[in-house]
Amino acid sequence: MKAGDALPPLTIPITRTLIVAGAVASRDYQDVHHDAELAREKGSPDIFMNILTTNGLVGRYITDQFGPGAVLRKVAIRLGAPNYPGDTMTLTGTVTEVDGVTAQVRVIGANGLGHHVTGMVTLDLPPSPPPFGAGSEPRPNGAGV
Repeated sequence: MKAGDALPPLTIPITRTLIVAGAVASRDYQDVHHDAELAREKGSPDIFMNILTTNGLVGRYITDQFGPGAVLRKVAIRLGAPNYPGDTMTLTGTVTEVDGVTAQVRVIGANGLGHHVTGMVTLDLPPSPPPFGAGSEPRPNGAGV
């Protein structure tokens, strides 16, 4: 692994269940994450994913690539276009730096409206990192928030 290496993409269907479950799991009870009518009253066309769910999906993407021995040291993300039900988000990553056992990865999550999330993840690599994508058993897309 070296700077410039691209991680394989992960495609996640954005479902109402994923949005609501992520909000409940993170104890984010704002109505815009579970009540479509109230979200519309506040100017949104529908409910949308919260940042904590997005953060979890970014973390999952990185640990799926580098394996369960990888330790996330810093996840710094910024939200852009909302994730609405019925859309799909594709996470991609590029290794930007490797220094001994520490790596940095630039992550982008894009949906039909543009970039939903952009950011950098700093992680400690496992002793012998597996090849990209071989870090864990495959999960159905969108599973395991």
